[in-house]
Amino acid sequence: MPNALQIPEFPRKLYYKINEVAAITGLKPHVLRYWETEFPALNPEKDGNDQRRYREKDIELVFQIKRLLHDEGYTIKGARAQLKQSRQQAASNVIDIEPPREGNPERSERLNQLRSRVRTLRRELSDLNAFLQA
Repeated sequence: MPNALQIPEFPRKLYYKINEVAAITGLKPHVLRYWETEFPALNPEKDGNDQRRYREKDIELVFQIKRLLHDEGYTIKGARAQLKQSRQQAASNVIDIEPPREGNPERSERLNQLRSRVRTLRRELSDLNAFLQA
């Protein structure tokens, strides 16, 4: 099983410039630009001046790629395949929860909490999938 992704704390905001992402990740801007050509999922928006605007999910993906390449020794091709496999595995782990039965309010409440969490995870996975497919 792959190592858990360790992402250091960094200031939270909507967009980050490439130099900020470089400082956060410990990578050079040219490495980030190169990875954009090799990993289609890493595709930060560009503003009107053609400046890259990374989001937190882009930074998380950069850390994931960095872990695969630097820590686990994957080639770029292997890292791409690993990312694809991770996306597919995450999508297949979505579960359905049966409706609560009458008579046990604690169980019903717990199932409602689980349903809410599953809905949130589905939305997040759907967003991640859309991002990675872009």
